[in-house]
Amino acid sequence: MQKKICFANIADGSNLKGLQAVLSEHHAKKLTTGTSVQFRGKLVESKGTEQTKELQVEDMKIYGQCDAATYPLQKKHHTPEFLREISHFRSRGNTGSALLRTRNATVMAFHNFFQERDFLNVQTPIITTSDFYLTVSSQLHLEILSSSASKVYTFGPTFRAERSQTSRHLAEFWMLEAEMAFIDSLDEMLTFVENLLQSIINRVIETCPAEIHHFAKYLNPTLTSRLSMTVNSPFVRMTYKDALDALNSSGQTFTFPTKWGSAIQSEHEKYLANVYCRRPVFITDYPRHLKPFYMRARDDDDSIVSCVDLIVPHGGELIGGSLREERYEVLEKQIKEAGLSAEEYSWYLDLRKYGTVPHCGFGVGFDRFLQYLTGVENIRDVTAFPRAYGYCKY
Repeated sequence: MQKKICFANIADGSNLKGLQAVLSEHHAKKLTTGTSVQFRGKLVESKGTEQTKELQVEDMKIYGQCDAATYPLQKKHHTPEFLREISHFRSRGNTGSALLRTRNATVMAFHNFFQERDFLNVQTPIITTSDFYLTVSSQLHLEILSSSASKVYTFGPTFRAERSQTSRHLAEFWMLEAEMAFIDSLDEMLTFVENLLQSIINRVIETCPAEIHHFAKYLNPTLTSRLSMTVNSPFVRMTYKDALDALNSSGQTFTFPTKWGSAIQSEHEKYLANVYCRRPVFITDYPRHLKPFYMRARDDDDSIVSCVDLIVPHGGELIGGSLREERYEVLEKQIKEAGLSAEEYSWYLDLRKYGTVPHCGFGVGFDRFLQYLTGVENIRDVTAFPRAYGYCKY
């Protein structure tokens, strides 16, 4: 406040800085932090150094007063843990509103990428099978549609009943899944995925530069260099065997085994992505018994499947995908070996019986990708209303 001239910052959620309002002492006395207000006036060049424009207020209307003494958000730093407990207010803060805008920009970037490459956006069911389970993947339905439309993708919620309280798991999260017909090379799919992620990151940086700067300043000081490395360096490609060799020669002591046939655990992912490769890494060609029945067995060794997991530094597994088994007899055998009913999957086998083609697909964990893109530590903070094991507010 300067004599009888006062200043207020207007935040409407459209940007980080807001707009400075210049108003009279008479108007200013009625305002507190969090008040919902409408200003009328003139937008003029600002004499200050912090902004180029300011609003000279001529008239004011208050819609909703805010009790400053009890309002949870104050002009100070609030921890993510505190904000998580008041999720109905956290989007009003700078980080919360920045995450909303970045999430929106990322969704649109994914849609634009696929639309520009002639993919069809399709809708798949959330409730599946006669027992009314919530979906954990849209892949099988996408395979049906890719047999006619060639290139399809979907974006929607997915559900996992995992009793996990980690910073990387949600019970309800969003997945971007795609299927492409006439692809018989795993390397071709990896190149597509690498191009996808690099393109999305570049688009979001272009769309939300202030937000990315905010995340780098307040959430993760290494974010800018990490994103630059991701878009400017090729991803590492290694086989499951290569990964085991790297783990076994690391000199590290791991809790879980690193022998052939054992699963690659979170501790292994951290070493491979954070220490050994220091950038995103594709791990391919897993033993067949570690993966689902629909992944294509390699021609030269049917105990190994042509699949991939993408591991990123400080984020873990981000993408999973594979060539799909298009050979009827092989798929039928793998269904039976998995202890599943060939009759129950007769429709899936029909896709191979009538006009089968080589094809592939993958899924991107959207919320984990946002973690990687923004530097947010806990996945519960990249979605407005997180649902996790034992946690379901609002």
